[in-house]
Amino acid sequence: MKILLVEDDRTIASGLEYSLKQEDFETVLCHNAVSATDIIHHKIDEIDLCILDLNLPDGSGYDLCELVKKRRDIPIIFLTAYDDEVNVVMGLDMGADDYITKPFRIRELVSRINTVLRRYHRHPQPKTTIEIENIQINTLEGKVYKNDKEVLLTALEYRLFLIFANHLGQVLTRGQLLDRIWDVAGDFVNDNTLTVYIKRLREKLEDNPQKPTIIKTVRGMGYKVGE
Repeated sequence: MKILLVEDDRTIASGLEYSLKQEDFETVLCHNAVSATDIIHHKIDEIDLCILDLNLPDGSGYDLCELVKKRRDIPIIFLTAYDDEVNVVMGLDMGADDYITKPFRIRELVSRINTVLRRYHRHPQPKTTIEIENIQINTLEGKVYKNDKEVLLTALEYRLFLIFANHLGQVLTRGQLLDRIWDVAGDFVNDNTLTVYIKRLREKLEDNPQKPTIIKTVRGMGYKVGE
C-alpha cells in the first residue's frame, strides 16, 4: 500500500514516514506543492491514498486534492493546524475523505487511514488514465486529450493509439499492429491504410508531425511510443 505524504514540516514528515513504515505502508514523501504536483502528474496510478497538509509554502492542499481527484478516485486525508468548521467543510466538499488536526497521535491517523481504505474497497483498480508527454488517454471515456483539450479521433485511430499506449516502450512491428486492428468496426486494414492512420495520428497529436516525438519510427522494425 503506497501513500503520498505531503507535509512541509520536515520533523513531522520524518516522524510520519517512519511511523507509517512500521505499519507496513510505503510512503512517497513531498515537502512542497511543486514536487507533489509532479508525483500526481506522473505517478498517481501507483498511489493508493494521499495525506495532504493544507498549508504548504508554495501552494495549498486543496489544490492538490482537486488535481488528484481529476485523475483518480482515491482516498484523501487532510492534515491541518486549524480546527474550525469552515476548513473542515471546505475540505470535505472538495472530495476529501477525512480530516485530522495537528497535533495528533499516530495510532489515530493509522485508524483513519484503514477506515477510508476499507470504505474504498481496496481491490485492484484498472488504470483509467494513461499519460504520454502532453497527451492523456481516458480509457473510461474513450477520449484523448492534448494539453487538457480533447482531440477528436475516429474509432480506429483511438484503438491504434491505445495499442501503442498499452505497450509503452515496446517496438511494435507493422504486422503486430495490423493483427490487432484489422477487425475494428468490421473494416479490413491493409498496410497502406495503416500508414495513413499513423500519419493522421501524428497530425492530431504531435507538435511537429514531421519530427514526431510521441509515435516514433524505429527504422527497419516498426514504431514505438514512450521510452
